[in-house]
Amino acid sequence: MIRVEKVAGALGAEISEIDLKTTLNSKVINEVRKALLEHEVIFFRKQDIEGKHHLALANIFGKAVIHPAYPQLEETPEVNILINDKNNPSKIELWHTDMTFMKNPPLGSILRAYKIPKHGGDTLFASMSAAYEGLSDKMQTFLSGLTATHDFCYGFKESLEEIGGRERLKKAIKDNPPVSHPVVRTHPESGKKGLFINCLFTKNIDGMKPNESHALLQLLYGHAVMPEYSCRLRWEENTIAFWDNRITQHKPINDYFPNYREMHRITIAGDIPY
Repeated sequence: MIRVEKVAGALGAEISEIDLKTTLNSKVINEVRKALLEHEVIFFRKQDIEGKHHLALANIFGKAVIHPAYPQLEETPEVNILINDKNNPSKIELWHTDMTFMKNPPLGSILRAYKIPKHGGDTLFASMSAAYEGLSDKMQTFLSGLTATHDFCYGFKESLEEIGGRERLKKAIKDNPPVSHPVVRTHPESGKKGLFINCLFTKNIDGMKPNESHALLQLLYGHAVMPEYSCRLRWEENTIAFWDNRITQHKPINDYFPNYREMHRITIAGDIPY
């Protein structure tokens, strides 16, 4: 039986007594799934896995999605390689939910720390169900009738402005036109309601004047990531984080440059938010 220990009040749990290099039986799988749904992000320590083990874990929960903007591990192309150092600092600094520019945003992501600096580079996570529950009844009712536009080009505008950036990402632009999602979505498994906006990919609230949309989004962005709704992961090599992308946001802390950091990630296909 796996061991589950909460790391914060709103979300997050560390899973131990498990070896992800082995084939997990149905009982262990059910316990991991239950922990993910309850805690929204789960962490595993000391998991010296290979790409095939990484993929096997992801396949339990769904089909892997190859991110259009990042390179892949040669032997396991479903695994994205995220490398940052003095010559390639991370461009992602904002709180966000992964790939909400897609019609079917991901179910979740499984991120492994392959090589990390001696200090820095933590990741913050926030519970969008806790953020929703922290709103007044009137605000919950108001938001539940709204949709918002999410846009690949809006989220990757810095990359597109680089020399050759638009040409490099032209297929991703073509494949991912702007899409609308509900501002409040219902989790398809747990039934929990959560905010579904993020400052990286959400461009505007549909049907509102620009100043109204901006004001409301700024209010929600600040509310969604209050410390009371969040937890913080300090990475060690071979630590794995598995977050439920349908009900969380996360933010990398880019305080380790010019040191080298390499992470391996698999993203799991999701469904249409409702």
